[in-house]
Formats: sequence, C-alpha cells, structure tokens
Amino acid sequence: MKPYLLSLAVGILVGVIYALVQVRSPAPPVIALVGLLGILVGEQIPPLIRGWIRPDAVSTSWLQHQVKPHVFGKLPQCAKAEAPQPHDPA
Repeated sequence: MKPYLLSLAVGILVGVIYALVQVRSPAPPVIALVGLLGILVGEQIPPLIRGWIRPDAVSTSWLQHQVKPHVFGKLPQCAKAEAPQPHDPA
C-alpha cells in the first residue's frame, strides 16, 4: 500500500507545482486510459478461447493466475497479525 500512497503523494505534489508554474499537465486524457484498459483486457481473450478449445488436463484458475496479476499488478495486502499468545502466570 505504501508505493500507492507515495505515488499519489508525488502526483499531487507535481500537480501543485504545475498549477503554480501555470503549465498544463502532460497526462493523457481519460479516453486514452480507457483504451489502455481495453488493451489489457483484450490481451486475455486469446488465452481464454484457447482454453475453451483445448483444455489442459490439469486446469488451474486462469482468472486468478493469469488475468488478475497481469491486469491489476501486485495488489497490496494487509499484514497478517500473529495470534495472541496466552499469558502463563506460573
């Protein structure tokens, strides 16, 4: 989660600097970002069709192991809390 927050903070800082200098942001318009999402999703269609036509003997979850990591990248996970140890007053 830290990289995402750091990236957001730096982006806000750069936006403020652009506003102070009165320069337009070179960021792509939303339509371009939607197109990039379409490319990511479209890349997953041929493997899906191949899996339907020629299923493997040992089938793993295509969505969990192929699509999710490729489209979303490594997602942040919360740290696992250790179970509290019982206090032994001996």
